[in-house]
This record gives sequence, C-alpha cells and structure tokens, in this order.
Amino acid sequence: MPSNLRLLSWSTADHPAINSTLLFICRALSPFEAMEEFGKLKEYPPAHPPSLLERRARPPQPTVTILKSKLKQSVSCSVPRVRSTLYGLFPVLHWLPRYKLREYVWGDSMSGLIVGIILVPQAIAYCLLAGVEPIYGLYTSFYANIIYFLMGTSRHVSVGIFSLMSLMVGQVVNREVFLAGFDPNEDSSGAPEFNGSFSINLTASQTHCVEILGVQCGKECYAISIAAALTFLAGTYQVMMAVFRLGFVSVYLSAPMLDGFATGASFTILTVQAKYLLGLKIPRHQGYGTVVVTWFNIFANIHKTNVCDLITSAICITVLVAGKEIQERYKNRLKIPLPTELVVVAGATLASHFGNLNHHYSTSVSGHIPTGFMPPQVPSFSLMPRVALDAVPLAVISFAFTVSLSEMFAKKNGYTVRPNQEMFAIGCCNIIPSFFHCFTTSAALAKTMVKDSTGCETQVSSLISALVILLVLLFFAPLFHALQKCVLACIIIVSLRGALRKFKDLPAKWRASRNDAVVWLVTMSATALISVELGLLIGITFSMICIIYKTQNPKVSLLGRANDSDLYEDVEEYQNLVPPTRVRVFRFQAPLYYANKDTFLKALYKAVGVTPFLEMTRRKKAGKKAKKMSMTQAQANGDANNGDVVVALVQRELDFHAIILDCSAIPFIDSTGMAAFKGLLTEFEEIGVRVVLACCNITLIDTLQKGQFFGKGGKDMSNMLFHTVHHAVLQTSIRQTDKSLEDSDL
Repeated sequence: MPSNLRLLSWSTADHPAINSTLLFICRALSPFEAMEEFGKLKEYPPAHPPSLLERRARPPQPTVTILKSKLKQSVSCSVPRVRSTLYGLFPVLHWLPRYKLREYVWGDSMSGLIVGIILVPQAIAYCLLAGVEPIYGLYTSFYANIIYFLMGTSRHVSVGIFSLMSLMVGQVVNREVFLAGFDPNEDSSGAPEFNGSFSINLTASQTHCVEILGVQCGKECYAISIAAALTFLAGTYQVMMAVFRLGFVSVYLSAPMLDGFATGASFTILTVQAKYLLGLKIPRHQGYGTVVVTWFNIFANIHKTNVCDLITSAICITVLVAGKEIQERYKNRLKIPLPTELVVVAGATLASHFGNLNHHYSTSVSGHIPTGFMPPQVPSFSLMPRVALDAVPLAVISFAFTVSLSEMFAKKNGYTVRPNQEMFAIGCCNIIPSFFHCFTTSAALAKTMVKDSTGCETQVSSLISALVILLVLLFFAPLFHALQKCVLACIIIVSLRGALRKFKDLPAKWRASRNDAVVWLVTMSATALISVELGLLIGITFSMICIIYKTQNPKVSLLGRANDSDLYEDVEEYQNLVPPTRVRVFRFQAPLYYANKDTFLKALYKAVGVTPFLEMTRRKKAGKKAKKMSMTQAQANGDANNGDVVVALVQRELDFHAIILDCSAIPFIDSTGMAAFKGLLTEFEEIGVRVVLACCNITLIDTLQKGQFFGKGGKDMSNMLFHTVHHAVLQTSIRQTDKSLEDSDL
C-alpha cells in the first residue's frame, strides 16, 4: 500500500462519509500534499454526534386519561384545598395576620389619608363625565376600595373611579337617557331626596318618567340604573374571563396602543368638559365625531358664555396648575402631595355659597348631595340587552389598566401579583357595587403613584381611604351643595396633563420605533375623532395588522462564515464574512405559515439568484433548440450520435450545489409552510441542487416529522437535518465531493 494511503487508512472507521473523499485526495496529490489536506479534514466533526443530542422518550398519554386526572383534581375536596381556595380568592386572609403593625401602620395611614382626601373631589368631579349625580361617585370609591382590600393581590394599586372609565360610562348613559326621551339639556338639581325610611322620591321634580322594576324613574334614577346595569355586565365579563383563564386577552393590548387610546380619550374628556368652563348648556353629542361636533357647538354658542363660570374656571385652573408644578418641582423636598384639589373645592364652595353665585349669575352647581347610603337594589336586567356590547370594552380596558399597573408596581417594589386573581378582584369590584348604585371602576395611575410615593406598604391604605370617604358620606356631603360644576371640570381637565403630555414623547417614540409611533397615532386619532369604543377596536386591529405585516415581510439574508470559526451571520450586516464555497445559507426571520409562504419563496429565489421552474423551462428550451441544431448538423455530416452529445453539453452548471435553510429564526410552521419546504426540495433537486435544514427547534422538527417531511419513519432525517449551519456546510460539501469522485470514476 502506498505511504499516503496507509497514513489515511484510519478514517474509514471514524469518518466513513469522507473516506472516498480522502481516496480522491490521495490519488490526485503527492504524499506531502495529501497529509496537509488531511490535517484540515480531520478537524471536521461528524455531522450528527449521536452521543451529544438524543431526544427523550415521552410515551403519549391518552386524552381521556388526562381529562379524568384533571377533573378528579379539580373536584376533589379536602381541608387544605378549601383553605388554599379561600386564601386564593381572598388574599387578605394570607397577609393580614402577618401584618407588621409598627413597621407598616404609619405609611399605610398616611397614604390612605392622602389618597382619600384626593378621592373626594375627584369622585364628585368624575360624575360629570359619567352623567350621574355626585353621590354615586362617592359610593363607587367607597365600595371599590373595600372590595379590593379583601381580594386584590397588589399592595399599591388604588382602585376606584377613573376618568377613562367614567367617560365610557357617560357616553352610554347619555345615549340611553336621550333614547328614553329625557331632555339632555335638563339641568338636574341634585340627587334624589330621601325620606326617613330611605324610600326614593323620584318624581318630585320630573315631568317625564320611565318605569324600571315597577318604579317610576326620573332622569337621575334612569341614568344610574343604566350605569349600574352596565357595571354589572362588565364585572360579569371579567369574572367569566377569570374563571376560564382568559387573562391572556390583555396581551393583545400593546403599550403604544393603550397610550394612544388613553391620550385620545383624554382629548375627548377635555372636549366634553370644555362647555362647563364657559357655563354653556350644550347637550353631549350622541354618535361619532364627538370632538369635532362639540367644539363646533361651543364656538357656535360662545356668545352665551357665563362670565362668572369663566372667571371661576380661570382662577381654579391657575391654582391647580401652579400646585401641580410646585409639586413636581419640589417633589423631593415635599413629604406628602399638596392637597390642591381639596383646597380649590373648599375655597370655591365657600365663595359660591356666601356669594350666592347660583342665584345672582345662574351658575350651574352640584346641587343637593344627601348623607347616608341608599338601600341596595338589583340592577335592572331589562336594561342589560341594551348595553351588553358596550360592557365589553369597559371590561377589557378596566382589566388591562388594573393588571398593567399591578405588575408595574409589584416589579418596582419586589413582589409578584396574580393576573387572574386581579381580573377576578376587579370583576367583583364592579359586580358587588352595582347593587349599591355604583358605576365601573378601575385602577388609577395617578392615585397609585401617590400611594407608592407616600409610603404605602399594604392594602390597609385602601381601608383608610374608604374611611375618609365614609366620613364625607355620613357628615360632610351636603356641604358641597353650592360647588360649581365648572370647578369640577377644572379638576378633571388639569388631571389630564399627564396623558396630554404624551404628545411631547412622539418624536422620541418615532425615533425608537416607527411602528409603535404609527400605532399610537392611529389609535389616538381614531379614539379622538371617531369614538372611544371604535378607537379601541381600531387600535387593536391596527396593532395586529402591523404584526401580521412584519411576519409577511420579514428580514431575509444570506449568511457567511466568520474567518475559520463555525459562526455564520448576515453578509450585509457584518464585515469580513466569507460565503461557503458553492453553498448558499439562507435565513428567514419569521414563522412560516400560509400568509407569508409566497414571500418566503420569492425571497429565497431572489437571494440565490435562481428560480427552479424557470431554470427548468430555460433548460428544456435550450435543449430543444440545441438538439434541433445538432440534428441538422449531424445529418449534414452523417453523424448519428452528435445530437445527443451536444444536448448533454447544453446543461448549465450553477455556481452552487446546495442550499442550507437556517431555521433558527422560524418559531413554527404550518401545513402550508411545510408544503413549501417539500416543493423546494423537489424543484431544486430537478436542477441538481440539494436543500437541507439547519438549527431547527423541537417544535419545528416535530411538525415536519408528523408531515413525513423526512420520509416515512424519519429515514432521511440524518441527510436533511443538521443541528448547526457549520455541520450542514461540511456535510453538503463532502457529499458533493463524493458525487464528483463518482462522476470522475465513470
């Protein structure tokens, strides 16, 4: 045996796939050159090291067995299970016995007192948005704080009235009040009065009534009945979503979409409240385009401005904005937030009462706010079909804001929350209070930030806030009788500063992500110019369209090798990369499914520079033409075999012999995508190009196996699937060398 062959004889056992390649090298090279080439080849690892990666054997369990096991587990009853269920539904049972009184009581008391003081004027003010009387805002804040204290998992979230929820409730209430035949311009004189037995005098000041649950109901009564029915349905939806574990719905509400929605809704709130600043009695527009129509009506009636309301509004806004600016500028020095809203409400109430502004200048005032509580009442089921669809966006938005705030402050303070329990808690914060004349609630960012900054440790602070509101309900509520509505509108408008400042962030958002900026703009514009409900729907739809567009038009690239390493990256993004010799490595950075299958094929054809069926068509045409010409020449020369020889010479040699599909960025594939893979294999095989896969995840491999992509029983898997791009490049190069060797032997 020649010396060079003896040196290489060991390769048969360890690398059988390259044995013939070594023989080819030995025949063509001198012993010294053969040894040098062998030094390079022996560094090549086997394509599939069987001892490194071996799938675990998981015997499939019958579906019936799995269902029986889960059913048995869910219906089993024991003392530990009952205790665990109670602790899960009422987290207060878990943390309250462990309450550290000396460590927590001061922070909880201070934050609860401060938030309660802030809640009182806001609870009264946001009733303007909701289209109900001020007393119902106090009820809503009181019950929501107590229920969330019992059921919430967040230590810092403040649940109660929220401007966005109040706006959405108010739009439904005003629509239904108008459809019921009440005068939208009618200026209510306060909440219904109570006699000694708490029976409601509903018809004392009403000329038009509607019967609900056998009782004649005026405008104020009908408005809160609509709000309560809407709230009951929204809470029911949320509880059902919690029971069926549908908390994942919130993932479809992206942060840019929610920001745009909140900003557009804030602009709508400002527009709706602008008439109160001027003292104009303009009915709230019903239907689409509220912002445009309302501003048109305001300017059309600008000559009817109430000068007293205008002056009061200017003074209140100045004081409120000044207080907010001082708070922001000296927030590190101030231990507690300035109670600017309470000071403004107290001062404006005293000025209106002693100046008798309602009598002398016809200013709109809050009216009588009774003390005590109204008796509970079952929400009107007859009204629920009218508002069933309106409750859906309320439920989703309320849950989304609550969970996002809960997770944000939990992460900030180093604990965890349970999103599903949060959904259940906020659902109960809507269902139970709906029996006590309340409207929809949610977590509020501003009050939650106040709780966090004032030393809140647990939800005991919510209990303190509820006690503050209780004091107002029992003793101080009638004192707000003379409070002007324009003052309440000023409180609402100034509270929108944070949301409206989002416009300043748009350039930075555009630079960071144009996609997010466009989603924000579309959602904000749709919410402000069309309607709040449609704005939410358009925002969600547009966000999903943007995601689909990204998957339909993903980044594709050809990969090259970095020096002598086994690292392959995009040749357009990195320098000094060398594409493998006569091998194309293609990466597709998106899932492969029915919507982007054509995009994948077109991108691959363009990247490798060959469209298989066009190449086959070209070859067939060239072959026919060459055969015809060769036959003519053969007849002239009398050579019968010349035609076949010329036709064989026509076949064009491509500059690559293999395509490696880097599947590392393909998370999943459907049947359409698998059909595209199969088609690629067949088409390129016809023109002499081999297609293999590399870097497939387990989900992708299982899908391909189920579709028999690797043949029956996966018999061709070792030849078509590789764990790394480098192994695929080596194996395809070796096989091409083997093929060339066989052709040379022939």
